[in-house]
Parts: sequence; C-alpha cells; structure tokens
Amino acid sequence: MSKRIPTNIITGFLGVGKTTAITHLLKSKPAEEIWSVLVNEFGEIGIDGAMLDQLDNVHVREVPGGCICCVAGLPMKIALNMLIARTRPDRILIEPTGLGHPEEIINTLTGEYYDNVLDLCATLTLVDPRRLSDERYIGNASFNDQLALADIVVANKTDLASEQDKEIFNEWVQQHGKDKSGIEWISHGKIDPQWLLKPRRERAAQQGEQHRSALAPRQEVALPVALAEGESWLCRTNQGNGFYSVGWLFHADIPFDFNGFFLLLSGLSVMRFKAVLNTSQGRYIFNAENGVLSVNQPPLLDDGEPLESRLECIDDKPIDIAALQASILALQLLPGFAQR
Repeated sequence: MSKRIPTNIITGFLGVGKTTAITHLLKSKPAEEIWSVLVNEFGEIGIDGAMLDQLDNVHVREVPGGCICCVAGLPMKIALNMLIARTRPDRILIEPTGLGHPEEIINTLTGEYYDNVLDLCATLTLVDPRRLSDERYIGNASFNDQLALADIVVANKTDLASEQDKEIFNEWVQQHGKDKSGIEWISHGKIDPQWLLKPRRERAAQQGEQHRSALAPRQEVALPVALAEGESWLCRTNQGNGFYSVGWLFHADIPFDFNGFFLLLSGLSVMRFKAVLNTSQGRYIFNAENGVLSVNQPPLLDDGEPLESRLECIDDKPIDIAALQASILALQLLPGFAQR
C-alpha cells in the first residue's frame, strides 16, 4: 500500500459505551473518507456490527464468539486482512470485546507483518467512573490492563456519575494517570476525533498472563451466525474468564411486543443485555447494564431491507437460559414459530 493506514484501538469494559462512542466518531468523520471497523464480541451472535454498519463510507467486520487477542492474533489477522483488502480504508477502528485484553492486539498490529501496513495511533480506553468502586471490575485483569495500556483514558457517562464517583476517578488519575497522553471527560460517547491523531506510546500490561490462562484458546475464526433456510430462530452460548453469554437470532419477520420487552429488561438483573429488535413500534436498540435500561432507534437503512433481531446477554454467573428464553419467546407477536 502507498501509505500506512492510521489505526486506533478503542477499548473498555462491558457496558461502558464503546459502540456509542464509535458511532459518534463515524458520524463525525470526513464525508469523503472510508473508515473500516473491526468489532470483536464475547457473545456468539454479534450485535455491535449490526449497530455500526449503517453509515455511508463505513465498513464493518465482526469476529464474534470470544476474545480475538488470545490465539496469537489469528482470528484478528484473517478478519483484518479481509477488511483491508476489500475496503481500502483511510482509517481503521478496532473495538475488542469488553472482556478482552488489548496487549496481544497491540503486539500483533505493531509486529513485522503489519509494520508497513498500519500506523497504530493512540489507544483509547473508556471507563465508567461509577465502576471504579465495584470489585467485579477493579478485580478483573482485563479491566485493569485496559486502563494500563491506554494512551488516553476517557471517562464516559459522566452525566450519571456522583460526586463520590468523580472523586474516586480523580484519585485513580493521581495514582495511575500521570503517564497518559490525555485524561478526558465525556458523556454519551462524544469522543473528540482529534484524540485519534495522538501517537501511541509503549506501555506495559500488568496482568496479561492472568487473562490468557483464564480463557480456552480458540483455534478457528468464528463465522457470523446465520439462520438456515426455514429456520425461525436460533440460540448460541459461550463462556470464559468467569463470564457467561447467551444470544438469540430471530427471523426478520418475527416482531416482538415493545412494552413487554421493555418490562422484561427493566426487571432483568444481569451485567449486560443488548438487543437490536424488530418490535410492534419499529426497530429499536435495547441496552441494559446492571439494571439500567436505555432504548434508542437506529438510523434507517437506505435499502429498507428487513433485518433479523439479535439479542445477547452476558453475566458473571451462570444464566438461567431456559427461563430467559421462555420469557423472550412469550413476547413474539407471531406465535407458532419453532426452533429447528
């Protein structure tokens, strides 16, 4: 290639708002530029790509089903190579799973194979200040090393943070943030595109081995999940690093009761639930994090083609899949569909 492609890793733990932030960046990019996004998800269904792949001059490729950093970068290399070859982007954004560890991703992108292809710029790590007092987060190796390897730490959702939350974050900055290129405060994922231009610095992970030993290695590239002919819906599960996921894919012709689904998620006690859903009131994005639910409408696609509904639940304890699935199926407005 005639010049190296500017590339940024945008990381952060579960529910911090990475996809919202990337969507903001994609809407803010120069109209004539082509940007490509590599999305990695812990769950098998793949939802973030469906949220992002709706903008002009933007190309998205997903690697679902686990952390792309844990098999010598093989899944990431294959997906990234295809993305570069097919889209010839002006910039690449990489969104690892919230449970992922960025060390091996950085090593791969700065290794000999990509040295003349990619220009790895600043790594941005989003953090919710409310989580710096939660042991489930601060006791997690990936959470801590996402912050350790960040060039720029971005406090997101600051409109929801209390004064105590902000004080705890400021204490963290005093202890760990002195070598960072930036400490920023935002709400609603409104990252300044200029931050992408800052250079990357060499940084050391603190708990990388702990993350790798907790995950079963994945030797193959997970293919995007798709419904077979005549199949109305399917369910897929995954687990690793002390976390569990279950996801569903539903045919585009199956709508769900909006109010019923809103009530279901409002009372659901899990770390993370997200869905892009066809409902009685239109297509909506549902995001639930630790009991807090938000609902938004995605932008309409120009071609108007109907899209499947995608749902994913992640928790740090085993999920009662049968009970949750029964609740979801009960909200279908076209009963009688069966899983093949």
